[in-house]
Amino acid sequence: MDNYLSLFKNYLEGQRGLAKATCEAYLRDVTDFERFLKERHNLSLRDLDRIDQNIVRQYLAELHRRGHKKTSISRRLSSLRSFFALLERKRLLATNPLTGISNPKVGRHHPRVLNVDQIMNILEAQEDPSPRGLRDRALLELLYGSGLRISEALALDLGDVDLSSRTIRVRGKGGKERLVPLTSKSRQFLQRYLEQREAFSPQRGERAFFLGMRGKRLNRREAYRIVDEYRKKAGVFYRIGPHTLRHSFATHLLEGGADLRSVQKLLGHSRLSTTQRYTHLTMGKIARIYDMAHPMSMGDTKERDGGDDEG
Repeated sequence: MDNYLSLFKNYLEGQRGLAKATCEAYLRDVTDFERFLKERHNLSLRDLDRIDQNIVRQYLAELHRRGHKKTSISRRLSSLRSFFALLERKRLLATNPLTGISNPKVGRHHPRVLNVDQIMNILEAQEDPSPRGLRDRALLELLYGSGLRISEALALDLGDVDLSSRTIRVRGKGGKERLVPLTSKSRQFLQRYLEQREAFSPQRGERAFFLGMRGKRLNRREAYRIVDEYRKKAGVFYRIGPHTLRHSFATHLLEGGADLRSVQKLLGHSRLSTTQRYTHLTMGKIARIYDMAHPMSMGDTKERDGGDDEG
């Protein structure tokens, strides 16, 4: 089992280039399946020839009984698929037990977005010229202004930010790099934060762009706290996270007329279908405008005065 897990870990980190947290999630899922095999069938993953579709289905039923959501079950299935597919390619497995196993149907989820006024209220929630205040504002401006994932923003090093050309080099999922432009506001606050970065007493050799109070790279927990603090001060009364700013960035671009391919490149999506979910949000706004503006939109079929001339 340890050999198989090591093989899987090396594959995830080396060949697929996944982030550490993602690799750990995959390994946890496989380990959980191993635990089920031991408890229910007195088996381990060494008993590959005895693991079949029926056992996998029993595991899915067990996850359902534990109260896991369909999205969580789908993610675990994805982990197991990757694991068994690797063993199959290495010819360590004769029959893949995941063949024919479908993901549970999940209702399409549309991400929550903020309107432009809410975004502006969050960004301008407090004028704090302290090093911490400038760091927080710079981070928020970057998340919305460039549409970064929070992991991408926190992974930025000093050499990744080029204020003179108003671009940043971002390392996205799978280790893929892309250049992303900066807004003038982002550039302004990134510059002001950089001028105060030494106030965080960075540890020797620390190259992280965003620093926490101990002089090390800012962590996700603190980043979430920053977003939550600003949304409260802005009067946004429902919970949001850093990703809400990214969702809002994409939606506002599309509403402003940006083409889907350009937004895909800015977001670093490998598949256009991932970006297309934002079109449902923009179509909702278009439909509301249509309902308000079109004389026939509400089912009103009464004749209206007007000539027959073509417009």
